[in-house]
Amino acid sequence: MIEKYDFLIVGAGLYGAVFAHEATRLGKKCLVIDKRQHIAGNIYTKNIEDINVHIYGAHIFHTSNKRIWDYVNSFAEFNRYTNSPVANYKGELYNLPFNMNTFYQLWKVKSPQEAKEKIDKQIAAVNIKNPQNLEEQALSLVGTDIYHKLIKEYTEKQWGRRAVDLPAFIIKRLPIRFTFDNNYFNDRYQGIPTGGYTRMIEKMLDGIEVKLGVNYFTERGNLDACAKNIVYTGMIDEYFNYRFGTLEYRSLKFEHEILDIPNFQGNAVVNYTDAETPFTRIVEHKHFEFGSQDKTVITKEFPQEWTKKDEPYYPINYHKNEQLFKKYKELTSLEKNVIFGGRLADYKYYDMHHVVGLALKKVAEMLEVREFMSL
Repeated sequence: MIEKYDFLIVGAGLYGAVFAHEATRLGKKCLVIDKRQHIAGNIYTKNIEDINVHIYGAHIFHTSNKRIWDYVNSFAEFNRYTNSPVANYKGELYNLPFNMNTFYQLWKVKSPQEAKEKIDKQIAAVNIKNPQNLEEQALSLVGTDIYHKLIKEYTEKQWGRRAVDLPAFIIKRLPIRFTFDNNYFNDRYQGIPTGGYTRMIEKMLDGIEVKLGVNYFTERGNLDACAKNIVYTGMIDEYFNYRFGTLEYRSLKFEHEILDIPNFQGNAVVNYTDAETPFTRIVEHKHFEFGSQDKTVITKEFPQEWTKKDEPYYPINYHKNEQLFKKYKELTSLEKNVIFGGRLADYKYYDMHHVVGLALKKVAEMLEVREFMSL
């Protein structure tokens, strides 16, 4: 097959769309493929009952980098949504992240000094100097009450493993605020694209050839031959046919439901932190865009072990998986004219602003432009 394209981009998610847009802007011809029947990857939003539903889980864009914020705003107008999740522990409601509202709900303390004294007393009581696992790490940072009500059982559901069997580094730090501030993120900029993420990705890919329902691995020979370079955003172990074994991921099952009421839970995200509830959270999508529709759409998220039949959502960064990833990473240097990028190719859980920045920097590196080198 004759090379028709400068870049074959495997994956029409955020990394692939940003790379394709910038490469095209710089005069390169791109073909974007995706095995799914839609663009936008895991940030895909679908309009249901006039509500933009986050089909693969909630995604809130946040960053402190003004250049990245301005960049995404060139494709969509972002609203003023602020992520302020609520935790439901056996019917008791608590504000997240841990702040003065949370501490009042837990202990009825009204001053930062009272709250700090309460936490410090609990940390001193457990007296853990060298945490050996996630449970010990969390107890040494926030004490017993916060850990047992808001961390332990939620984390065990999320990872499918006991907290004492999870490495301490998964929770390197737990943010504690001694202010009445429910904003989950510390970043300067935050919001949701008005009209949904799919529309934003559509604008990025405008004028670029896109083929959906195409599995790279079943048509690899022909696809590789049609382009000078490949941008691969899929699973790194799958690219190398699992040569050293399979990396571990967590997957998710989503249950979407249309309700004939205007408001189900009064908040976009409610986490269920007890072990008895099988799902980790309920997302009510209309609240991301301050909707006033007569109906509402909710999604329950059920974490599960990943198999090759499932979608991988986030890596399990145990030491053994990190060592396995390094072996695959070493192989990438032998792949001429192949760029590996994104969450699955890097085996790292990125926020969206990280993905945008990495894609922009990679284009700048590949095409020797200075515009995004300093991101």
